[in-house]
Amino acid sequence: MMGWYGSGMGFAGWFFMGLFWLVLLGVIIWAVVRLLPTRHQGHGGPSATETPEEILDRRFARGEIDVETYQAQRTALVQSRGDRQSRP
Repeated sequence: MMGWYGSGMGFAGWFFMGLFWLVLLGVIIWAVVRLLPTRHQGHGGPSATETPEEILDRRFARGEIDVETYQAQRTALVQSRGDRQSRP
């Protein structure tokens, strides 16, 4: 009879084929998780609790903004905080 290959793969063949696919799927999932960016900034990025003043200070320290911009934005922050605090 054509196409008849004996009694098939047997238990060991099915077991190792299933194990191979499970390991391959695990490696693919692991690689995708490692390559995608995470939602939390645990490696020196800005934290979720960072205040606007701290962000402004950090930007000024890195040289992203000049002295005039820093002072203007700092003044605007202080004034907006004062306005919010005076309102009920």
